[in-house]
Amino acid sequence: MATGRTHRPATRSRGIPEATVARLPLYLRALTALSERSVPTVSSEELAAAAGVNSAKLRKDFSYLGSYGTRGVGYDVEYLVYQISRELGLTQDWPVVIVGIGNLGAALANYGGFASRGFRVAALIDADPAMTGKPVAGIPVQHADALEDIVRDNGVSIGVIATPAGAAQQVCDRLVGAGVTSILNFAPTMLTVPDGVDVRKVDLSIELQILAFHEQRKAGEDAAADSGMPAPAAVKGAAAAAAAMDEADPKGTDGEAPAVMPA
Repeated sequence: MATGRTHRPATRSRGIPEATVARLPLYLRALTALSERSVPTVSSEELAAAAGVNSAKLRKDFSYLGSYGTRGVGYDVEYLVYQISRELGLTQDWPVVIVGIGNLGAALANYGGFASRGFRVAALIDADPAMTGKPVAGIPVQHADALEDIVRDNGVSIGVIATPAGAAQQVCDRLVGAGVTSILNFAPTMLTVPDGVDVRKVDLSIELQILAFHEQRKAGEDAAADSGMPAPAAVKGAAAAAAAMDEADPKGTDGEAPAVMPA
């Protein structure tokens, strides 16, 4: 197994920065909600607020798509839905395999948002013989021995790993060897992949730790306010440094890019 980088360069073939690519699903989610309410147009300020970004950043992001809106009118909602969907590759069907059908894998298999976003769960795979043939979300679980055949027979290019940490790298190696070029990793471990393979990491414990940091900071600020003393400069400095790092490096420093999960 080659030990190359764990993600592709920070720009796409059309020159769209990776930070912009990471925000496109947020815009699409907000636009889809507007479309479902039959809203024909939306201003950059309204859309930015719905997506949780500032309007200047939104306009900059959309400029990479060649979409500038109309002064006094805003953006055409349906056209933007199509434009962003096309840019994200969601105008075609993407077969996905999920490997590791424990509690998390089963929950992912039952997630109804995949189909509406252009993804089809083609197969569920687990190493436990007792799971073989068991239906989960209406799909029979297949044994891991057949992983390579399953990937090739279904034309799968995206794999989801929901195994324990100790099995994740081996599963990753087998997926890549079978032709998978994009991996969503839920296992609490770093994966090493060759050039040309993208890895997105979802680590729920890290997200909870970040929330704990913010809760601790807020508690410190509340205590300082109650005592009439200013909040510790070190806490403010750490928060400012973290914000600066996030802005400079939206993928983080651990190699795998953190994934943005759908609501």
